[in-house]
Amino acid sequence: MAAFRPREREVGLVTLRSSAARAPLGPDSNGPEIRRTDQLDIQAQAVNDRGPGATVATARRLTVLIVVPTLHSGAADAGALDLVRILGAAGHRAIVVSRGGRLAEEVATAGGEWVARDMASTNPMVMLANAVALARLIRRNRCDVVHAHGRAAAWSAYLAARVTRTPFLTTWYKGFREQNLFKHLYNSVMARGDRVVAVSDQIAELIHDRHGTPENRIAVVPLSIELARFDAAAIAPERVEAMRRAWGVKGDTRVILVVGRMLRRKGHHVVVKAVHRLKERGLKDFLCVFAGEDQGRSRYTGELWDQISETGTADVVRLVGTVDDMPAAYAAATVAVSAAVQAEGLQRAVLEAQAMARPVVVSDLGAGPDVVLAPPAVPEDRMTGLRVPAGDADALAAALIRLFSLPEPVRAAIGVRGRAWVSQHFKGPDVAQAMLALYAEVARPR
Repeated sequence: MAAFRPREREVGLVTLRSSAARAPLGPDSNGPEIRRTDQLDIQAQAVNDRGPGATVATARRLTVLIVVPTLHSGAADAGALDLVRILGAAGHRAIVVSRGGRLAEEVATAGGEWVARDMASTNPMVMLANAVALARLIRRNRCDVVHAHGRAAAWSAYLAARVTRTPFLTTWYKGFREQNLFKHLYNSVMARGDRVVAVSDQIAELIHDRHGTPENRIAVVPLSIELARFDAAAIAPERVEAMRRAWGVKGDTRVILVVGRMLRRKGHHVVVKAVHRLKERGLKDFLCVFAGEDQGRSRYTGELWDQISETGTADVVRLVGTVDDMPAAYAAATVAVSAAVQAEGLQRAVLEAQAMARPVVVSDLGAGPDVVLAPPAVPEDRMTGLRVPAGDADALAAALIRLFSLPEPVRAAIGVRGRAWVSQHFKGPDVAQAMLALYAEVARPR
C-alpha cells in the first residue's frame, strides 16, 4: 500500500496543507526554523464565494451526539469535553453519552448534556442495546452529527448512525494494537467515519496505512492547550513549593515528571529501567514522579512496584496518582518524559509540558516531529526536547543525563522554544474553527 503523503487538499471546509509549500520560519519568528514535508497545518476557512480567511459559520444550530466510553482523564475523555466547550461557545448543542467519570460534571458546566450509559462495555449484547438507545436519541433530538471516540462506543454509534442516516465522525487519539485479524476488524470501526479525525500526522499515516482510508476522508486536527492556564509565569512560587513538598522533593533535587494513566503502553516500566541506569551511573539528587490515575488497573501498577523493589529505586521513584494542580506539577519539574511503547499520536501532557517551558524527552512512539522538535531533524539550537527509540531504557537514561548536564540557561532556552512552538501550532481558536468547519461540512439539511 502506498504511504500516506500529506499534501494540500480540501476536506470540506478544512484545508490541510503541507508545510513544504511555505517558507521556513525566520529567525524573528516565535517558532523554530524548520522545513518538513510531512507536517499538516490546519486552516479552517470559508471556501467557494467567501474566499480564504473568512469565518466559517453554519446556517443553523447543530446538535452533535458525542459518544465516548468514559469521562475520566484519558485522551478521548478530555477530547470529548473539549468538543462540548467548542460547540457550546459557538451556540451549538452537545449531547454526550458515556459511562461517566470525574469529568461528567464539567460537561454540564461547559453547556453540554450528559446521558449515562455503559459505552465502555465490549459485551456484544450491551453494544447492540447501546446502538438501539443511540438511534432513539438521534431521532428524538434530531442530531445532525454523531461523533465517536473509542472503539466499543464507536461500534454502537456507527450502527445507530447508519440506521438513522446521520453523518458519522470518529477521532483517533492513539494507535491501537493489532495482534490479530480480529483486533484489526475491531479497530476498523474508527476508520469507517464519513470523516476520520486524526490528532497528529503520525496517526493519520497509521490510519491510511492500516485501513486504506482515502486521504480526502482524513482530517488532521490537533489538540489545543489552555495557554493562559499552562504558563509558568502565572504560577505562584507557593504552588510550586507545595507540590515539591508533597512529593518529598528537597533542595535542588531535579524532578523527572511522567504524566499519564498507569498503562503498559505508556512505558512506565521503561522509565523505571532508565532510572535504575541513572543510579548505576552514580547520578544523585534526582527524583522520578509518576502522575496519573490507575483506574483499577492494579495488575500493571503492582508489576511496577515489584520492578521498583527489584531495581532498588524506591528511594527515587514516587507514584503520586492524580494531581489536581497540573500547572504547578510541571513548574516543579526539571524535565517531562513520555516513554510510550505504542503510537500515542498527540499526547496532551507533552504539549502541556512544553507550554510550561519544560524540556521534554519522548520516545519515537510518544510524539512525532510535528509535536516535539528534536535533533537530528532540527539543529540543537532549535530543539524543544529529545527523542529516543521506544523501549530503549539506556537511550532514555542517556538523554536525561544530557539534559541534566546542560547549563540552566541552555535548558531554560529549550523550554522557551517549546512554549513558542506550542503557542504557534496548537492554538485553541484554530482547532475550534477546524472542528466547526468539519461539522458544518458533513451536516445534512434536516
